[in-house]
Amino acid sequence: MAINRKINFIGFIVLLALVLGSFSAFSQSDSTAAESPGIRNGIQGYPVLGVMNDTVFYVFIKMGASSPSERAKHITDKIRRLYEDPEFNVDSLAIEESEFSVDLVYRDIIVTSVSPDDAAVYGLSLREISEEAKSRISQSIKVAKEERKLSKILFRVLYTCIVFFVALLLYWLLNKGYVRILKYLKRNRDKLLKNLSYKDYTFLTAEQELRAILILLRGTRLFLYFALGYAVLSIGFSIFPLTRGWADALLGLVWSPFRSILIAIWDYVPSLVTILVIVFVMYNVIRLVRYVFQEIEAEKLKISGFHADWAMPTYGIVRVLLYAFMVVLIFPYLPGSESNVFRGVSVFIGILFSLGSSSAIANMVAGLVITYMRPFKIGDKIKIGDTTGVVLEKTLLVTRVRTIKNEEITIPNSSVLGGNTTNYSTLAKTEGLIINTTVTIGYDVPWRETHAALIEAALRTDLVLKEPSPFVFQTSLDDFYVSYQLNAYTRESIGMAKVYSELHQNIQDVFFERGIEIMSPHYRAARDGNMSTIPTKYLPQDYQAPAFNFKTDQKKEI
Repeated sequence: MAINRKINFIGFIVLLALVLGSFSAFSQSDSTAAESPGIRNGIQGYPVLGVMNDTVFYVFIKMGASSPSERAKHITDKIRRLYEDPEFNVDSLAIEESEFSVDLVYRDIIVTSVSPDDAAVYGLSLREISEEAKSRISQSIKVAKEERKLSKILFRVLYTCIVFFVALLLYWLLNKGYVRILKYLKRNRDKLLKNLSYKDYTFLTAEQELRAILILLRGTRLFLYFALGYAVLSIGFSIFPLTRGWADALLGLVWSPFRSILIAIWDYVPSLVTILVIVFVMYNVIRLVRYVFQEIEAEKLKISGFHADWAMPTYGIVRVLLYAFMVVLIFPYLPGSESNVFRGVSVFIGILFSLGSSSAIANMVAGLVITYMRPFKIGDKIKIGDTTGVVLEKTLLVTRVRTIKNEEITIPNSSVLGGNTTNYSTLAKTEGLIINTTVTIGYDVPWRETHAALIEAALRTDLVLKEPSPFVFQTSLDDFYVSYQLNAYTRESIGMAKVYSELHQNIQDVFFERGIEIMSPHYRAARDGNMSTIPTKYLPQDYQAPAFNFKTDQKKEI
């Protein structure tokens, strides 16, 4: 076990060294380009390459008919000719001054010429630039010849073999560690993994947790394989001079995006701080506004003309406006907010929202209007169209009502605003709600007796108020009966059905006790020889139906 831990530790150190070495190689190659003063001055430069594809220096200015790129290519070709000359010696490079330039000459070959324009770019004299060019060219050729020696090549081959051997060792360690982790999980799954639950709801079972861990382990293993292979290829390419450009390109594929992201994040930090400050200030402003409206809702703070039940809906509107204002302030600081693509997407989303939410917007506007009209509140019994019930919920879009049959009905706010709303609860608790019912009694019953019977029936009803006292209206004189409307006060708006039911029962009882027949529906009966319509238990025990009466005129002759 200790040996394995040592091997794992050594493997980790080697892998880290490989990765750091590859990034170091890339940073060195990248720093060569950064040394050019022309790049810093914003001028396009073209590299002069040595035999090992290393950058010797940059050319920025054209000379005569040759462009900067053509000059760089000609100088590169001449450096290769110098390298191929077996008799080349650094001392053979000479600097000759002419009327308009300074030339770097090898025998009869003008390797490069330096003009006053070149000197202006580098900020040095013609002689200094020529000396620097001579030094760099000589060093590049010297390094190239050193790199081509057999001992160097053998050393690089050996180094490459070591790198690949270490890579194989690391691959073996990764596989070994992966297998051991899997075995450990399988042995101790019952101890390590438990159901992730809250009360009666299970978010993740132990089996689901195990599958998630296995997916994570496989993903980590693949990532490490990829990272190790990438590091090995980069270092392998960087060992040999001819393939160092490949190593730089390979490292650039990964490092350049990361570097761009890091630079973009660093450049975005001031805007991010501004956004955080705006969010912090707006968050505290919203908290203050909420506190004020909560005080109004609790009726601790009273504003003339502003009702307490307006507080939270108004807070919701103010909060939306504050959030919208915050988005307007933040928008210019969002990354890409000035791009045409970002603006186009914003306009497209706005159009979709406008076209697809016309009815929703109408309901929201109606909901706001209803809030400030205050036609009802939660718990009130109302009637909207043909729907009667208790208000369960008011939102910006709909109103939900529960009927007496326990049916929940959702009514769009636009329908509520467009129709009539009857509220049974508004005045019930203060002035009382008037319930009414109509009975029809024959003309043979005196109206005063009928009034007394109806009022007595109302006073027998539990939820009917004694004061104000019930009263009766005679609404019509019909062909067969008189219509009497009983009106009584009650404070019970939600249980109106129960009050009506008990009132009707009491009307029947009182009328039958007083021997009054309720002529509804119509009765057509000959009283002689027929029983009364009053139930038997309300009639005297010795009651008998009257006999038929016949009258004859004895004076008339037959």
